[in-house]
Amino acid sequence: MADGVSGAVVVQPQVGVSRRRGTAAGVGTAIPLMVQGSSCPTADASEITTAQRRQLADRRAGFLGSVHSWELVTAVDGPGTRMTLFLNGCPLRCQYCHNPDTLKIKDGQWQTVDAVVERLNRYRKVFQATGGGITISGGEPLFQPEFTRRVLRAAKKLGIHTCIDTSGFLGAKCDDDMLNDIDLVLLDVKSGLPDIYQEVTERKLTPTIEFGDRLAIAKKAVWIRFVLVPGLTDSVENVDAVAQLVSGWPNVQRVEVLPFHNMGVDKWNELGLKYKLAATQPPSPELVERVREQFRSYGMDVY
Repeated sequence: MADGVSGAVVVQPQVGVSRRRGTAAGVGTAIPLMVQGSSCPTADASEITTAQRRQLADRRAGFLGSVHSWELVTAVDGPGTRMTLFLNGCPLRCQYCHNPDTLKIKDGQWQTVDAVVERLNRYRKVFQATGGGITISGGEPLFQPEFTRRVLRAAKKLGIHTCIDTSGFLGAKCDDDMLNDIDLVLLDVKSGLPDIYQEVTERKLTPTIEFGDRLAIAKKAVWIRFVLVPGLTDSVENVDAVAQLVSGWPNVQRVEVLPFHNMGVDKWNELGLKYKLAATQPPSPELVERVREQFRSYGMDVY
């Protein structure tokens, strides 16, 4: 989700399965992991096992998804006023992630597709008036491909503009049917050089390139996001490598250069994780402009 750079999510205390965090900040009703489908809170062992099996089947089929939260935002995460749905689970470990509480799928609230669609339906007139819609972010939306697929399909049936915010690392999970239900892809290209990509994410660059190539062939609208981190992603060589890559995709409509910030450091500390960029300062206006100008030199519209 551009690693949380736009659209901060507030972490609230969590207490067992009864925690609601605003009921995933407003999406439906949380479903307890162990007893969903049982007839009473004190179900015996056999009934709980049946409930577990049912929930596992629903998760695999995409009727249930692990949801972190949602936000209603304007001019962020796509055009118009948007409902951004943050899902849990991500295969990357980006150094600058400012929502590390979305990395593990088990840390979310299990929500039904119907609950998400009900919320979408409430805002349909707002979306129509502003040219907005739903953006599925994370975490990584393709970490839960079947749930993401069902939400996208339901949104399209309601005539709502759809978008996913993805690193592209799991692009193979997005088949042609899912792609048909996506109007816009926010593609986070974290580096143009494989070694820096590995340093930033602990993963390989190749899957992102392959997904970007598929989007270009499909002529799918794409906005590129690049997080500018001083001392990590800001070298002239790395920015040029990103610019060369994305300028070769004719379907890219714009590039967003997102200046690094370390507002997520408290979450890393709360989770007992080491935040490697604690001493890194945000980029200067001069550095931001230099990087934007590099993208412009390749004929890109830059924001």
